Amino acid sequence: MKTYLTLFIILFAIITSVQSCKKDDEATSTDKNLFNEISSSSGYTYYVGTRGITPGTGNSPHGFERVRFNSIAQAALDSTGKLPSGASFAAGSIIVKEIYSSATGSISLYAIMKKEPGNSSSGSGYLWAEIKPDQTVTFSSSKKGDGCISCHSGSANRDLVRTFDLH
Repeated sequence: MKTYLTLFIILFAIITSVQSCKKDDEATSTDKNLFNEISSSSGYTYYVGTRGITPGTGNSPHGFERVRFNSIAQAALDSTGKLPSGASFAAGSIIVKEIYSSATGSISLYAIMKKEPGNSSSGSGYLWAEIKPDQTVTFSSSKKGDGCISCHSGSANRDLVRTFDLH
């Protein structure tokens, strides 16, 4: 009986370990895919806002920034370049915040939101990630937006995107 119990415990430990590694691999794959999708600014449109958003302007908690939208997200914006209050982005929309080291510096971080409600890593319908230009992940999509959603929920109803109300 002791032998069966010991074997059961060892088997359980192996299965648990394999499942944990599988989840880590899925998160790493999702983060890499997000980085690959945003690694070129081609196919994206930069948000201009009422004052023009260029590095060094704005009052973002992330610092100096520029925000860009893929064509799917761009299609949801109105003639003023904003998502109307109460509207939503379509699945596949990607919003990229390029965060700069200073007003005249280089990009130090990409904060990414991708509307993908069916993904197991989504939080409030989005994949959320922060990735450095060297592909170092500083905030993994596996966290499901924990730490992001509370702040992004605090503004006018523009599908969790704060840029329109900050700038």
